[in-house]
Amino acid sequence: MKKRLGDILKFTIFLGIGIFFIYWFLLKLDSEQKAAIWQSFLSAKWSWVVVVMIASLTAHFFRALRWRLLFKPMGLTPSVNNTFGAVMVTYLANLAFPRLGEVMRCAMLRTSDHIPMEKSLGTVVTERLFDMLMFVIIVLLGFLLLFNSVKDFIYDALSQKFNTLPTLTGLAITGIIIVVLLFLAYKLFNEKLMQFSFYRKIIELIKGCIDGIKSILHLGIKSTLLFILYSLIIYFLYIIGGWIILQAFPDIPDPARLGLSAAFVIYLFGSVGMMISQGGLGTYPVLVWQAVALYGVGEATGLACGWLLWGAQQAIVIVVGLAYLVYFSLIKKKTKTI
Repeated sequence: MKKRLGDILKFTIFLGIGIFFIYWFLLKLDSEQKAAIWQSFLSAKWSWVVVVMIASLTAHFFRALRWRLLFKPMGLTPSVNNTFGAVMVTYLANLAFPRLGEVMRCAMLRTSDHIPMEKSLGTVVTERLFDMLMFVIIVLLGFLLLFNSVKDFIYDALSQKFNTLPTLTGLAITGIIIVVLLFLAYKLFNEKLMQFSFYRKIIELIKGCIDGIKSILHLGIKSTLLFILYSLIIYFLYIIGGWIILQAFPDIPDPARLGLSAAFVIYLFGSVGMMISQGGLGTYPVLVWQAVALYGVGEATGLACGWLLWGAQQAIVIVVGLAYLVYFSLIKKKTKTI
């Protein structure tokens, strides 16, 4: 009961944050700005929105193929169709409650392929740990590669509070010093720090990440390479979606020139939006607008761009996810009848 109440509370808080952001930004807009945003919607080339949907669906398909590889060491081979359907139900369920989808997709495979829940959950944990590592790597790479593009935006925001700001070299040196100090603290004071539950949880999380990566390396050379290849394809499709949506707006001068750097920034900002509110509602479009603003895109077009990108991704999840939810329900009904 406590866990269920906690899930409901989390859902309410994250949904409330999304609704608040929508209300707050609508309140800030005057009638002319709202009209300009609506006009950007109407003038958008919707064929590009369809391409975003296809890219998003393809990324989910490769996620299913990647997840399927983790069952190989257990001697299990769920069908591609059922694995893909379970992934789509995952995203659909996560729109309602955070992390509910991870349990749902294991339940779907138990229904369709008779795979025990505990085995599926183990593969989900491994996959999520790898995704977390990938995201950290992408953020660090994005920060290093795009530092010159976003530093003015970051510095303008921070200069209001700080008189002097560090350079990229200074940040790198500071980061190395912090890592070295943390390593020394771990070696010297690990036994004493283990008395604190918070520290134990952090160590367990780090060890879990390491074990998860090791399990991927033990899939075999072919499967490991496929796992890495599928991961690269997934994140490339996630990132390229931002570039595709820019092509939908004729009032963006030569959107092709923005290239993958703009798409990279859109992905990073959008990912933060997905973490802040339930399903990125309200926050995702606003942060995408802030991302494209770095490249000179106006407010009306930027907000329209954010809402279309978010809406295209969620629409494909809702339509395909609901279809597969019906599909798995029919399988369950048939199994009970037999």
